[in-house]
Amino acid sequence: MQLKHLKPLMGPHEGAAKICCMAWAPNNTKLAVCNVDRVILLYDENGERRDKFSTKPIDSKYGKKSYTVKGMAFSPCSTKIAVGQTDNIIYVYKIGEDWGDKKVICNKFVQTSAITCLMWPMDAAIIFGLSEGKVRLANTRNNKSSTVYNTDSYVVSVVSNISGKGMLSGHADGTIVRYFFDDEGSNESQGKIITHPCPPYALSWAANSIVVAGCDRKVVVYGRDNRVIQTFDYSRDETEKEFTVSATNPSGQSVVIGSYNRLRVYNWSPRRANWDEGKAKEIENLYTITALAWKKDGSKLCAGTLCGGVELFDCCLKRTIYRNKFEITYVGLSQVIVKNLSYGTRVVLKSAYGYEVEDVKILGNDRYLVAHTSDTLLLGDLQSNKLSEVAWQGSGGNEKFFFENELCCMIFNAGELSVIEYGSNEVLGTVRTEFMNPHLVSIRLDERVSKKSQHLDVSNRKMAYLTDAKTVTLMDLTTGQDISSIQHTSKLEWLELNETSRKLVFRDKRLSLHLYDIETDTKTTLLNYCSFVQWVPQSDVLVGQNRGNLCVWYNIDAPEKVTMIAVKGDIIGMEREEGKTDVIVQEGVNAITYTLDEGLIEFGTAVDDGDFGRAIAYLESLEVSPETEAMWRTLSKMSIDERQLYVAERCYAALGNVTKTRYLREINKMVDRYETETGNDGLQYFAVQAKLAILEQRYKTAEQIYLENGAIDECISFYQSLKMWNEAIAVAEAKGHPDVEAFRAEYYKWLLDTNQDEAAGALKEKQGDLHAAISLYMKAGLPARAARLAYSRPELMQNRSLMEQIASALLKYDLHEQSGELYERMGNDQRAMECYRKGKAYRKAVELARRSFPAEVVRLEEEWGHHLSTQKQLDAAINHYIEAGNTEKAVESAIGAQQFRKAIAILEDQDSNMAAKYYHRMARHYAEIGHLETAAQLYVKAGSRKEAVDLLLASEKWEEAYSLAQTCMEQDEITALYVGNAQKQERLGKYKEAERLYVAVDEPDSAITMHKKALRYDDMIRLVERYHPDLLQDTHLHLAKELEAENSLRRAEHHYVEGGEWKLAINMYRQKDMWEDAYRVAKSTGAATAPKQVAYLWAKSLGGDSAVKLLSKFGLLEAAIDYACENCTFDFAFDLAKTGMKTKTPDIHLKYAMFLEDEGKFTEAEAEFVKAEKPKEAVLMYVHNQDWDNAQRVAQNHDPDSVNEVLVGQAKLSFEEGSYQRAEAYLLRAQRADLAVKYYRDAKMWQDALRIAKEYVPNKLNALQSEYDRELKSKGPGGVEGMYKQAVDWEGQGEYVQAIACYCKITSEMTSDIRLLDKSWSKAAELALKFLSQDKATRVVDTVAPRLIEIQKHSKAAELYLNVDSVRAAVDALVRGRDYAKAKRVAKEFAPDLEAYVDEQYKDHLKHEGDTKTMASVDVETALDMYVDRGQWQKCIETAEKVGFKVLHKYVALYAAHLIKEQNTLQAMELHVQHGTPASAQNFNIYKRIVHDVVGITSSGVKSYKTWANLRNMLFSLCKNLQQSKANNSADHQNFVDQLTVAHYYAVRSACDNQNTLSEIAAKVSTSLLRYPSIIPADKAFYEAGAFCLKVEWTNLAFVFWNRYLDLSDAIDEGSLDMMDNDDFQNTDIPAEFPLPGKHFLSEEKREEVREWVLAVSMDQRVSQELPVDERGTYVANLTSHLDNRKSLPCIVSGYPVLRSRVDFKNSGHAANTEDWQRFNMAAKLSPTYEVHDVLTFIQQYCGSAPAAASAYGFQ
Repeated sequence: MQLKHLKPLMGPHEGAAKICCMAWAPNNTKLAVCNVDRVILLYDENGERRDKFSTKPIDSKYGKKSYTVKGMAFSPCSTKIAVGQTDNIIYVYKIGEDWGDKKVICNKFVQTSAITCLMWPMDAAIIFGLSEGKVRLANTRNNKSSTVYNTDSYVVSVVSNISGKGMLSGHADGTIVRYFFDDEGSNESQGKIITHPCPPYALSWAANSIVVAGCDRKVVVYGRDNRVIQTFDYSRDETEKEFTVSATNPSGQSVVIGSYNRLRVYNWSPRRANWDEGKAKEIENLYTITALAWKKDGSKLCAGTLCGGVELFDCCLKRTIYRNKFEITYVGLSQVIVKNLSYGTRVVLKSAYGYEVEDVKILGNDRYLVAHTSDTLLLGDLQSNKLSEVAWQGSGGNEKFFFENELCCMIFNAGELSVIEYGSNEVLGTVRTEFMNPHLVSIRLDERVSKKSQHLDVSNRKMAYLTDAKTVTLMDLTTGQDISSIQHTSKLEWLELNETSRKLVFRDKRLSLHLYDIETDTKTTLLNYCSFVQWVPQSDVLVGQNRGNLCVWYNIDAPEKVTMIAVKGDIIGMEREEGKTDVIVQEGVNAITYTLDEGLIEFGTAVDDGDFGRAIAYLESLEVSPETEAMWRTLSKMSIDERQLYVAERCYAALGNVTKTRYLREINKMVDRYETETGNDGLQYFAVQAKLAILEQRYKTAEQIYLENGAIDECISFYQSLKMWNEAIAVAEAKGHPDVEAFRAEYYKWLLDTNQDEAAGALKEKQGDLHAAISLYMKAGLPARAARLAYSRPELMQNRSLMEQIASALLKYDLHEQSGELYERMGNDQRAMECYRKGKAYRKAVELARRSFPAEVVRLEEEWGHHLSTQKQLDAAINHYIEAGNTEKAVESAIGAQQFRKAIAILEDQDSNMAAKYYHRMARHYAEIGHLETAAQLYVKAGSRKEAVDLLLASEKWEEAYSLAQTCMEQDEITALYVGNAQKQERLGKYKEAERLYVAVDEPDSAITMHKKALRYDDMIRLVERYHPDLLQDTHLHLAKELEAENSLRRAEHHYVEGGEWKLAINMYRQKDMWEDAYRVAKSTGAATAPKQVAYLWAKSLGGDSAVKLLSKFGLLEAAIDYACENCTFDFAFDLAKTGMKTKTPDIHLKYAMFLEDEGKFTEAEAEFVKAEKPKEAVLMYVHNQDWDNAQRVAQNHDPDSVNEVLVGQAKLSFEEGSYQRAEAYLLRAQRADLAVKYYRDAKMWQDALRIAKEYVPNKLNALQSEYDRELKSKGPGGVEGMYKQAVDWEGQGEYVQAIACYCKITSEMTSDIRLLDKSWSKAAELALKFLSQDKATRVVDTVAPRLIEIQKHSKAAELYLNVDSVRAAVDALVRGRDYAKAKRVAKEFAPDLEAYVDEQYKDHLKHEGDTKTMASVDVETALDMYVDRGQWQKCIETAEKVGFKVLHKYVALYAAHLIKEQNTLQAMELHVQHGTPASAQNFNIYKRIVHDVVGITSSGVKSYKTWANLRNMLFSLCKNLQQSKANNSADHQNFVDQLTVAHYYAVRSACDNQNTLSEIAAKVSTSLLRYPSIIPADKAFYEAGAFCLKVEWTNLAFVFWNRYLDLSDAIDEGSLDMMDNDDFQNTDIPAEFPLPGKHFLSEEKREEVREWVLAVSMDQRVSQELPVDERGTYVANLTSHLDNRKSLPCIVSGYPVLRSRVDFKNSGHAANTEDWQRFNMAAKLSPTYEVHDVLTFIQQYCGSAPAAASAYGFQ
């Protein structure tokens, strides 16, 4: 943001006249300024002074100079001003809304000390600070003030945050206090938050920071955590004074701080999240800024000064004009002002989140604002001034906005519709739909809310939209839930909700109009053809058009009641204003209005609003009609629902319903009587409620009301009055009424009296008197019911007379089917059959015949079919005829029933002669209904192929007809038929059909001729392209010429272009002087230069100004001038340039001159060159033609700079002629000695070249000399000899520098003569040492000495280096010459510090030569490294052994690492076994890798014993060494002890492997090793444990271990242990967490074998998946009991816990189970093997000796 000075509002005074304070009104229309005279001046928004008034002291006796104004603020409504004064009072002045309104004091607040600052952030709440340190609040409503908080320091400033709900106060001691009226969820702390180094007079609370400045000339920014995040230090700027005041723009993103003569601007950068200092506004002689006020829309800033001046500044980032209608001013990154230039109205668009507003558009007929930020979308209605900001992620600008609804905006993007209500900062609703059309979405937002809805606080916010083309979904926008979904049979094209959102009207593609009632979920069709539909505004009246009728539904609740008015045109709109509704109909060219009945419209509105009195008044004013009756009926229903009983009585009276009128009158009297007697609401009287329930036919509700109030007799009475005897009796029975039997008798008597014999019979049936019930049923003429009753009781069926009586009655009433059923039950099948046939009950007759009369079935089926035929049920008769075997009648019935497919199916297997006639009939039928293809097929089946061909031709199935015709007609006949039909189609104008016919019989030429005759050239061309492509281009040209002759130029153009002759089209238009078309053709179809050429010719035909205008129009003026020049029409080019482009005139002169030059007209060309301001070209022209005099003349007259070029040209010619002296003279005259040098050099006249160079161009002498030297070098040895000779000459002449340079120029690349090289370089060094200074001599030596070294003259080079004191270089030279002895001497004599260097070089030499023997005598370790590099490890180790222990172990470690890398871990282990394992941390990884690799091998048994023993011995040695080192008891030490234990147990198991007596020990050892899955791969450990357990038949353990192994295999495959079940190993010391092996221990085949064994054993009931326990009650292999946590030592032999019977060893911490120890010793005695004895030997070393008793078996 930048400040732009607009104008001064007040001029400054000569002396101090401080502006005390200023304030802008929140509505941006007023600016208040308080001057030194305590007068408040009021300005309008443009800075024009409009009003003023004086302030007053607390008491007039003190005088007007007794106080000063310290603070001033407008109220939020902009009609009041609060003024804080130092005489301990605040006045609130009411200034009104208009200029000149009377100013009165409406509030005053007296305080205990002076007011120091003031603000008015909220309605009725003024915040101010006092000199005693208090911050208080003044309430303008109750005229009281209260303390917000108290401090002990003078309040120097108060400011609010952007929302006005929080405040900061600054105090003289530097304290800043924060207080929130509402923290808005920020959770920021309150109270004292900052202690600033100086009083914070300039205090601002910006959007993201607190900005503080004061007298220390520093601007400090504090973050949300109250810490300093930025500091702008001006304390070293001598021009800066103290900061006095600050102001923040309304968005909080800019802060302006005032000081002396300067306003500093700071802008917040959201992208970098810090404050940037803008360009300061400096105004000389402004003096100190005392007051700042920022306009609330952010557009302007006012500054008041110490001298009484007031300056107005514009504050905007940028300002743009949008469509010449709106001015858009960016006053901040997040705030924009949009001003309507026509009306002057303004809207402030602001991001509440502080995001940068990026793009502002005004859409929707210039009414709606749309703007984007990085994360939000801003919308606004310019008329209502409602603004919204919603979260909106960027979608690439692909949104489509729809503004048809004035209350909300619909946004469609990527299949998603979002609805945003103006003024709301939340998205109202979002749905998925692909049908975004304003006519397919309807939204209602509380547009008309009924009194009922208002009373119930029900919102009316709904949306209807399409989820697919045939489905409408209704959504409640308040809850976001779908209300209902409407499925329709066809696609919809329009829909709209009424204003109360109770009805939905929609129209489909068939123009059918439908109404959907949302409350009742019913759909009604209103019109079948609807061309217009619309709701009448502010009502529920619907208007539509059905062809010539205007249809009006005044009462939409009765959709069948529609008023129709005949119209002669189409409805185009509707207008409703001033109590009148007009429908506008376009009848021809006139717009006719039809006025609707406003009374009927108003009735609907009144009813919806719940104003029944107004509704009755409307209806009483109307004549009786179906519409008014429907309205009375609607009103009656609503009044009943609303319990407006008098209104309901009036409605039923109007409808003529006397009964309900009287009933309601009785209820009303009851209500009045009850209210009179009790004073309570009569509608709450139970009798009234019951009667209303009866009126609404809610009888059960009425019953409940009566019974709840104990009115049993009234309840029974109302049921009896309604003749609901059953309900009355039920109530009497339920309540134990004494007259129940009387009620029953009365009910029976009433039934008999009213001749309700059926009901009486039912009553008797219920009572169990069946005979009486049957008699009553017979009396009532219901023999069928009597029969059903008889069927239910076997005793009645046995009464033959009764059955005969019932059967006779059934026959009497012609109930033959029921009588037949009765006879069938009686067993009289013959009579039953007769009755069935007489009653046409053929189904039952057939069923009976199948049981009793099989021979009659076929006849019955035919009778059944005949009966159905007579009943016109032909489709049902078909199957019965088929069952009867009467095919012809079946076919006749099928044809009669229009079941032609069934008839065809029946005829498929019939005789062709019989079927033919039916095929003919069906074919004629299909032909009549237009199914010609089917008819043709039937004709074919009937054998009438020609009729079929005719039908196919008639149905335009040309190809099918042709195929069929080929089967029954000759080719000539077919051709004649098709050609005849084609000609017929041609005469009818059906050219496409005719063409198909011609083509079908291979007559395309006839079709082409037809199209040509009909002038259908496109079709003609199409056929030519298809059938005669070789004639296509000729045809195009032929047609083009014909059309051109007919003056059909556009069509001719088309054919010219299509024929590839676009030039002919252009020429055609040129000849007709139709240049526009010629240019169009050239541009669209011609070559790239064609449009320019046509434009050029066109312009040329016009000439003058017209040509220039034309070419300028096309942007081709310059191109045309160039083209004219290219075509040598220079007059036309000059004409164009003169009129339209004078800048091109010199260019034309130049081109014209070049043309004349080419023509040989040199004099004329010279003149043109001069006119073109190119005289040099004329000079060059004469030079080119060797006309030196004219060239000299032109150059002297017009281009003096070219004179030298003329001389150069003459010199060049002279040189070519061999006149070297003359040429040299020309060049020297031209001051071009360099060219003279060049010419001499090119002529190989080197001496002359060097002469000229030395005399005239000495700066080029060296380069020339170098080139000459290169020339000599290129000549080979001869050249070198010449160079050497030249150097000798230089030396003889005493030119030693040149001689040295010449000697040095000779290089080994020039000659291979070592003698000559040595002599030249040595001479150069000799001369340098003799005649040059020390520095130059050194440089020469540095040049030649390396060359001498290259030719193996090392000693001579060293001598030269020593001559210039370059000892190091001399030593290097001798070293390169491998003269190490001499180098050592030189170093010793001249530079002793280089002796080590010489020795090192000597070692490198020996190393390079591979002389290890000599190297060993010089440097042993280097020799060892050489052995390592060569891979001679044994030699290295042997040599290292001789050197010492440390060196040996270093190279043993290197060798071991090498072996491990080469996958030879066992050899690495043996190496350490042989040479020891030092406790060096650098070797730990090697030891760990050896253990890892050895433990992971798969070998086992005695053969692997040596491996395990070696590993054990290596780790034992390591652990002993670790005990004596600093690593004793470290984590690494413990880890190696565990590895030693594992290696020992593996060795024990290997020793036991072939000893049958030790199998159990091997199994125990394998089980014990399960404690170390971090060392041993877990799957290997469990597999081996299971295998060894299985070997000693510990099946349970084997099953558990192998089952665990399978789980681990699955975990390895999945790569995770998450699914492992550890239940089996709970309360064991087998770890549950361990590293998962990276690969399987066993192959897939082995794993499958384990899996099969586990599966087989799992079926064995004897095997349980449990671990065995010992005497401790815990798992036998546990070292720690899970019951009491008691720990046991592991057995040194088996690994099992050592319990009661034990053997203790000398070394503490080691023991053995007696049984295991004795068994192992016994094996050593009985079957002595090396492995067993080795194990015992190790145990003695590791654990010490055992007690004597334990040694009884020979081990000591």
